[in-house]
Amino acid sequence: MSPGIYDEHAFEDAIEAHLLQHGGYEQLPAEEFDAERGIFPDVVVSFVKETQPDKWEKLETAYKGNARKRFLQDLTSALENLGTLEILRHGLRTTGTTIELAAFKPNTGLNPEVQRRYEANRLAVTRQLYYSATDPQKSIDLALSVNGLPVATAELKNKKTDQNIEDAKTQYKTDRDPGEPVLKFKRGALVHFAIDTDRVEYTTELDGDSTHFLPFNRGHNKGSGNPQHESGHRTAYLWEDIWAKDSWMDIIQRFIHIDTEEIRKDGVKVDEEETMIFPRYHQLECVRQLVDSARQNGAGEDYLIQHSTGSGKSKSIAWLVHRLVSLHDADDEAVFDGVVVVTDRTVLDKQLRNTIYELDHKTGVVHGIKGEQSSKSEELADALEAGKPIIITTLQTFPYVIEHTQGLPERDYAVVVDEAHSSQTGEMAKEMKQILSGQDVSEDDDWEDLLAKSAESRGQQDNLSFFAFTATPKGKTLESFGHTSKDGEKPDPFHLYSMRQAIEEGFILDVLQNYTTYDTFYGIAKAIEEDPQVPQKKAAKAVSRFLKLHPHNISQKVEIIVEHFRNHTQHKIGGKAKAMIVTSSRVHAVRYKQAIDEHIEEHGYDMNALVAFSGTVEDDGLEYTEKGMNDIKESELPDKFDTPEYQVLVVADKYQTGFDQPLLHTMYVDKKLSGIQAVQTLSRLNRTHPGKEDTFVLDFENDREDIYDAFAPYYEKTTVEETTDPQHIYQLESELNAFQVYTQTEVDKFAEAFFDPENKGTEQAHAKLSGHIQPAKDRFMVKDEESQDEFRSKLHSFLRLYKFQSQIVNYADPELEKLYTFGRFLYKELPRDAQSSRVEFNDELALQYYRLEKAEEGDIEMQTGSGGVSVPTDTGTGSQEDDEVELSTLIDKINEQLGTDFTEADQLFLDQLKEDALENDHLQQSARVNSKENFALEFDDALTEMFIDRMDQNQELFAKFMDNDEVQEIITNHLRDAVYQESQSAEG
Repeated sequence: MSPGIYDEHAFEDAIEAHLLQHGGYEQLPAEEFDAERGIFPDVVVSFVKETQPDKWEKLETAYKGNARKRFLQDLTSALENLGTLEILRHGLRTTGTTIELAAFKPNTGLNPEVQRRYEANRLAVTRQLYYSATDPQKSIDLALSVNGLPVATAELKNKKTDQNIEDAKTQYKTDRDPGEPVLKFKRGALVHFAIDTDRVEYTTELDGDSTHFLPFNRGHNKGSGNPQHESGHRTAYLWEDIWAKDSWMDIIQRFIHIDTEEIRKDGVKVDEEETMIFPRYHQLECVRQLVDSARQNGAGEDYLIQHSTGSGKSKSIAWLVHRLVSLHDADDEAVFDGVVVVTDRTVLDKQLRNTIYELDHKTGVVHGIKGEQSSKSEELADALEAGKPIIITTLQTFPYVIEHTQGLPERDYAVVVDEAHSSQTGEMAKEMKQILSGQDVSEDDDWEDLLAKSAESRGQQDNLSFFAFTATPKGKTLESFGHTSKDGEKPDPFHLYSMRQAIEEGFILDVLQNYTTYDTFYGIAKAIEEDPQVPQKKAAKAVSRFLKLHPHNISQKVEIIVEHFRNHTQHKIGGKAKAMIVTSSRVHAVRYKQAIDEHIEEHGYDMNALVAFSGTVEDDGLEYTEKGMNDIKESELPDKFDTPEYQVLVVADKYQTGFDQPLLHTMYVDKKLSGIQAVQTLSRLNRTHPGKEDTFVLDFENDREDIYDAFAPYYEKTTVEETTDPQHIYQLESELNAFQVYTQTEVDKFAEAFFDPENKGTEQAHAKLSGHIQPAKDRFMVKDEESQDEFRSKLHSFLRLYKFQSQIVNYADPELEKLYTFGRFLYKELPRDAQSSRVEFNDELALQYYRLEKAEEGDIEMQTGSGGVSVPTDTGTGSQEDDEVELSTLIDKINEQLGTDFTEADQLFLDQLKEDALENDHLQQSARVNSKENFALEFDDALTEMFIDRMDQNQELFAKFMDNDEVQEIITNHLRDAVYQESQSAEG
């Protein structure tokens, strides 16, 4: 084997050989390149002459025998002014005609002439392209051209020669003059690749040391990089697949485009910044796989796309929508009559319009639903009736359409949903499916027809395809839109770009990298002579609220927050760094804002805070609003926070999802977070920004283990813990019937009245429906409190489970639909739990001592391996009895809990509890025959009883368990999992 087989030259040989033999390319010598013009002039001219002889004749006539020179002058000028992409895609206008410089594959096979022109394209590869007019010795390893116009350059490094992709990038940054015609932004090649045998990166604009490269890798094991390839080069997919003629021309035609962003100062446009957008690998792969599946399978398929923050979802959606609106199947029939884009992000509307105009130079294709909510429904109905190609709307609009339209013609729709987890289940999804599938009232429909249609519309529709994009899919979203293989495995996303890959590729920051937790220790005392009886669990929560809102607690935390921000955060990101404080309630947020303002004023600090919460908050007899506390309009808050005037934003259930502020560096958390809420809240920090190298979280409320557990399901591929059992709903139906609150006759009569078209919307109809509900309500009211709680909870579970499962399982069962419809109305009429009023403490308690102590700091390091999310189950368990205790006793327990740590004795005590559970025959049997979720319903109650039985053996731990939700959840989860797993093992 010769020593040169592993060098850079051999690497070039392998790439060139494949392009020539399999890629549809020809070899083009470097000698034919005109460095001053930045093109291969002979190829350009011959392409025009051969494919458009009549137009070349027109040039000859116009320029009197000087056509070649004048044509090349016009082309060079147009490249300079308009750019290569514009010329390739839309041609060169000269002498009153448009000369095509490239021909693209048609959407259908109905026009053979267009296909013939496409086949005439000349794709070429050139090695060692001497690109410089001023320094003829400088060359680039590889160049690709289309009809004589360079479209890509590449620097290659073979790792076997101790050089890699970083050397290629450095070469572009330090030794490639971006002023040269072939390297000039827009004017020259569209994209520049740095390639070694393992990785690929690219840039669309060379700018010296400021050149920014992006990865173009397939991903490996749900992270970054590339898998092994049979050729021995992990990057062979680039020249074997991406650069292949059909693929490469498709990218030029349908993906690459120019983004223009306005640069504004004080609300006035001062400049524009252009960016050449080239798709990242996962975007290209995702769109193509979705399009191929839709072309092959037609309408009626649903797709879940799990793409992390930082994946460029907006671009992926824009490219997908552009493809779907013109997609044709193998018979040259349009697959979809229209595309509806459902999003709450107004920015997507503008991006879609701009992207589609860039790709097609067409306006009026995208129709956004605007105006007041009351008129949006009519506008949407009109747009659907008119057959607008692309409609952008919010999901909230769909229920109103029913009022304005009596159905649509037989049409097929693609519905592209942005952030699918937010609202794409339940009644609104059902109503959307009804509208777009034409399942509406007709003159011949009686109430039974409508009932059947209502049941059927909950399942999958043959004429409706959903394309649901989300970074954090819930279990119900996975079951609604995920793809399940034929062997019955759990549903998976159709396409994955994981959080892990986004972090490893540098598109988002790891928000768990610097995570500090604090422990808070309190001592409280009863401040009144009386010792009233109070409901234990509700009172414990009330004490927790008392402590969280206590002025001393808030002032101590505010001091830590403000001083930490000044000493550690405000100098980050070139002095632009901002912070968010996440509070547990609106009152909490109000008091935080007041305390921060006082602290800043007292110390004369140059910083300002804003607060965000909804509605009006009453506190100590005063009313507060967001607008009043900030002295700005609610709608102005994001823009104001973006200015240097404000550094800190205090939030209560606002701006914890969907808020995109790249300057957010630090988050102070004083709220219990779990599951998807924890991921979405903390992910406000993960946006990248020049100079932003890390993030920081200071958490007063959550344990590191809980945060790890919250992120685990979404770090790589999300799966469901357990798939839906269709029989659960029938079990719940039977259990509800057994309460004898309603009769089947009443359910039937209610359904007949509800689904009768003649009754719809009338006062008499409402009265009739109420009359059918009243007997059930009367029977409910005379039952004992425990039965009322159980029935109410069981009914709620039935409604929740049917609403979800009917999206997954096409029951088409009128009996279930009738009970569901009846139950929805009945549930609203049932009085709430008489014990549900909140316990409040103010003057009854006093704070004796208080201590904040740093607990842990450093990275929360995520491990590889998929995590699971849960789906709705029959969770109706009834309310738990809340024993009454003396206030003094409750305070003793809470003080024990708040002032001690776990000991070896605690662990021994927990081991004894586990043994008690494993010796309980009933629990053993329950673990063997139930899912873990259903087992939890029995085990969690039994564990409380076991704690009470053994409370004398460890009163401190008993107090922690009974009175602290965090401690109770951790202990319960730990013991439940251990008992369930050992019971299952024992069975095997």
